[in-house]
Amino acid sequence: MTKAIVLAVSFLFAAAAFAQQYKWVDPDGKVRYGDTPPPGVKATPMKPPPRGAAPSAPAASAATKDGAKGLSPDAAFRKRQEDADKDREKQAKSDQDAQLKRENCTRAQDALRTLESGQRISRSDSKGERYFLDEAQMAQETNKARQTVKEWCS
Repeated sequence: MTKAIVLAVSFLFAAAAFAQQYKWVDPDGKVRYGDTPPPGVKATPMKPPPRGAAPSAPAASAATKDGAKGLSPDAAFRKRQEDADKDREKQAKSDQDAQLKRENCTRAQDALRTLESGQRISRSDSKGERYFLDEAQMAQETNKARQTVKEWCS
């Protein structure tokens, strides 16, 4: 008995799904759709949807948005992951280069401050003996330090 009721209800829903649909314009000028138009309006019957139509259009449009035209969803996902990994690697390299540049700039500025401080600067020769820079050597080292600051801090 219950199987017969379930079967009858299924047929009713199936019939409703294939009912004729109409399109009309209401008195406010809005386009309306329905299975029974109100009396006194000019209703246009619409074509029923094709049977067995799969919702493939949204999947295709989603794939083309990612630039993965013609790829399966899994292949498109892998491509997006690879692109994201490449972007992260580029960003990490860029961050590392920026950090190196900041460190070199700081070192160059420290060296220039030391040379411009006016205190005596000493160096070691190849034998390990310490010697002090004279005025000409100080000027030369200061010019080199200024060029290094320009190079790393600009």
